[in-house]
Amino acid sequence: MASQNEKATPTGDVPEMSRTGSKGSWDEKAESVLVTAEMENDLQMLDSDYDEEVAAVASQMTEEELQSMIEMIVEEHGQDPNFPAAVIEKATRYLRDSTLKADPTEYAKVHEELRLQAALMYTNSAYPEVRAVVDNHDDPSMPVATFRAWFIGMIFVAIEAFINQFFYLRQPGIQITYNVVQVLAFPAGKLLEAILPTWKFNTFGYTWTLNPGHFNLKEHMLITIMANVGYSTPYTNDIVIVQHIDRFFNQAWASNFGYQFLVGISTNLIGYGLAGLTRRFLVYPSYAIWPQNLATIALSKAFHAGKNETANGWRISRMRYFLICFCGMFVYFWFPNYIFQALSYFNWITWIAPDNITLAAVTGSVTGLGLNPLPTFDWNQVVVVADPLINPFFTMANIFLGAVVTLPIILGLWFGNVWYTAYLPINSNGVFDNTGARYNVSLAVNSEALFDEASYEAYSPAYLATGNLLLYGAFFALYTASLSHAFLYHRREISMGFRKLIKGTSHVSATDRDVHTRLMSVYKEVPEWWYFSVLCVAIGLGAAGLGAYPTSTTPAVVLYGVFLALIFCVPFGIIMSITNVQLTLNVLAEFLGGLWFSGNATAVNYFKGYGYVTTAHTLSFAQDLKLAHYVHIAPRVTFMAQLFATVVSTLVCVGILNFQMTQIPEVCSPTQPDHFTCPGTNTFFTAAVLWGTLGPRRMFGAGAIYNGLLWCFLIGAVLPFPFYFLGKKYKTFERFHVPVFLYGALLWAPYSLANIWSAMPIAYFFNVFVKKRYLAWWSKYNYLTTTSFTSAIALSAIVMFFALQWPGVVISWSGNDRPFAGCDGNACPLLPIPDQGYFGPGPGQFH
Repeated sequence: MASQNEKATPTGDVPEMSRTGSKGSWDEKAESVLVTAEMENDLQMLDSDYDEEVAAVASQMTEEELQSMIEMIVEEHGQDPNFPAAVIEKATRYLRDSTLKADPTEYAKVHEELRLQAALMYTNSAYPEVRAVVDNHDDPSMPVATFRAWFIGMIFVAIEAFINQFFYLRQPGIQITYNVVQVLAFPAGKLLEAILPTWKFNTFGYTWTLNPGHFNLKEHMLITIMANVGYSTPYTNDIVIVQHIDRFFNQAWASNFGYQFLVGISTNLIGYGLAGLTRRFLVYPSYAIWPQNLATIALSKAFHAGKNETANGWRISRMRYFLICFCGMFVYFWFPNYIFQALSYFNWITWIAPDNITLAAVTGSVTGLGLNPLPTFDWNQVVVVADPLINPFFTMANIFLGAVVTLPIILGLWFGNVWYTAYLPINSNGVFDNTGARYNVSLAVNSEALFDEASYEAYSPAYLATGNLLLYGAFFALYTASLSHAFLYHRREISMGFRKLIKGTSHVSATDRDVHTRLMSVYKEVPEWWYFSVLCVAIGLGAAGLGAYPTSTTPAVVLYGVFLALIFCVPFGIIMSITNVQLTLNVLAEFLGGLWFSGNATAVNYFKGYGYVTTAHTLSFAQDLKLAHYVHIAPRVTFMAQLFATVVSTLVCVGILNFQMTQIPEVCSPTQPDHFTCPGTNTFFTAAVLWGTLGPRRMFGAGAIYNGLLWCFLIGAVLPFPFYFLGKKYKTFERFHVPVFLYGALLWAPYSLANIWSAMPIAYFFNVFVKKRYLAWWSKYNYLTTTSFTSAIALSAIVMFFALQWPGVVISWSGNDRPFAGCDGNACPLLPIPDQGYFGPGPGQFH
């Protein structure tokens, strides 16, 4: 292998294929590697993709090696929706079309194109999205775990944890995401580069310095990884608040800091441990491209770009392009978010007849279904369901199709008054009683917040709006569909990963076909037992927290939740790494927890925490591991960075939570003078009582009103099979992805068609039209466009919050008030409540 202290490459004298086969120099092969217009358009290749490394591998590749690579393309990527379809088509034709060799000219053309594709796949990524932002070289001597990287990273982790937890209980709230830290980390790093001394120290035989010189990309990405770990508050904080506050469960002992930290750190670290154990499935395979990571890397590369290549005539640098987009969106976002909110909710059709119930329900975008050809001018509304520039177009198309197909179902249920839905708003995520008011859980429980049968029967069953019912049905179908889909489409990869895991086969190899795996082989890998130890310790901490305190919850809840996460983390992770769609277990965890721990809201909350949240954390940590894999950060450095950032973030969040619960007077009260009214916690409490105290049997059990929705589990399990076989026969169905299609049905309540339809023209323009015709421009600027917009919106929202919303400055005029007036803003039901004062069975008529 070429010296990794030089500009390390995956080629040179590395591959066996380079030592055999035909001889030939770069000059002799130069003509054969010219990228034609057809290759650029159909195969998504650029002139810059082919260099001397590709030429060397292509010229020395034997026919046997080429045949093996072509077979690999068909077998491993034949159903990969991100892999260039034209390459799969040519490879399939080369292997299976017996008439191809009858045309020597066409055969030679296909043969040469596949040879170049095979060489490119070996020296770089097969995916143009990855090649656009990820380098296929590495310099292992580049400083990464420097003092300034750790210092900046930990400071930002503490700051974002403090702000996100402190303002979580306030209305309106505020959140700092990793995008903001990623932008601010660069000037912070350059500042320390300029002011820190270059003194050298020797600690336990290790020589280090405060200032190793240029603030580099790897340091920047390490800080970003820490920030991504640290910005989310522990899910258990909601559980603790609900336990402690007197207007909820009034358990004063829940203010114990040790208890809060044990359960908080446990849920975070379990996800971390599971992520490490899923690396063979979610990190090392080349098909796991994790599109969100590509946008993250593109942003950092804008700050560290060393050259400014021309892209379809555009010479503007990445940094300048980012700043122009960032500044433009920073200023513009003030209008849809604060000054002229009609630009955000452009429900102009409802303005024709504001009090028309049907018009508002069908076309409204505040509480309606959003059937509006021009629904918004707010980028934040466009990307809230799926980012059209980051997500592959097939993902956007499947999400949109799922929304379109389910819209008439919602209308049919609502206009047909199925399950009394016509008495409720069409697209609300609230829970209602039989008078159409929000469900008052205090009327169904006793003074100790435990379920009271007599009070419940004297009050009302719980009812869901039509959009929310469709969402629950889609969730039920999605869980089983994801397992069926994983079996049909990814059983080969999953079984191979398990075999390697059981045998203890090395994760990375210097002879691996994937260039980034080969580059990472020079670094020491994190042993499996490190992650397994973290997982065991986290389980022990969680069990100790539940068992040592009067939670009325068995410590076995931790194991139940982890078992649920183990079932779904690999299928969900594979789907997310390919499609950029994150599936969640929140509904299934609530459903199963309510069945297993009926009447115990706290136990259900913890089952949800250890089942749903640990899966979400697993995928988040795995995504960061892939990010480190792409930018070639040593795995052990990433391990320590994620671990310490998690601990610091948890300590800060728990400390702030403890202060808020014990020192802020009347916290979570609707009349709290400083607006710490806990909007999210109130919603959490309602869900806890509905699923834990009332339990899912009263809504979905035998004889219950929504029992029919349980058929969706079976529908979801069966649905992938016909489309799998149709895809093998008809190309039309090759890009149909059942879990992503069902994910499109999850946008309802509270979002609408307006939030995905507005993204579709943008998705097509950038990821189909521009990508196919102007690939160089797309490669340079596409991901940078969306990351600059997202970062600007985040920082602009922070400035608006502290400058105007915190002091209570409100602009009241037609441009701000009109979108929320009339039936769209007021969520009008189709039918009025009957004269008897309620709909459905009355008191004493339901059980």
